[in-house]
Amino acid sequence: MADASKYEDNIKKYADGYNQAAAEKIVGHLGIALRNRDSSLVSCSDDTELSRVREKWCRGKLALAQTNDELDAAIASVCETLKPEGGNKSRVTFYYLLAEHFGKLDALAG
Repeated sequence: MADASKYEDNIKKYADGYNQAAAEKIVGHLGIALRNRDSSLVSCSDDTELSRVREKWCRGKLALAQTNDELDAAIASVCETLKPEGGNKSRVTFYYLLAEHFGKLDALAG
């Protein structure tokens, strides 16, 4: 089981609750990417990055069927929520908030 404890406080700052099992699944999914500072963060000013989040996380892992516009709106909403973090938004927290937004935390945790 992946250790999500290092991200717990950051997730709790922005999420409605905290689903530890879901957070651990996200950390496990991201794996080695979290070792590199650049790939462990999401840049909301990088359209290529945001497209990757939409395609790999929202469509790939979460299997969401919403339109690109709906997914992009949710991603923009998470960017807005995480604005206090500055340019460095934790990828784990970002993915967690997207999963929460679409009601997919339990599916991840299961």
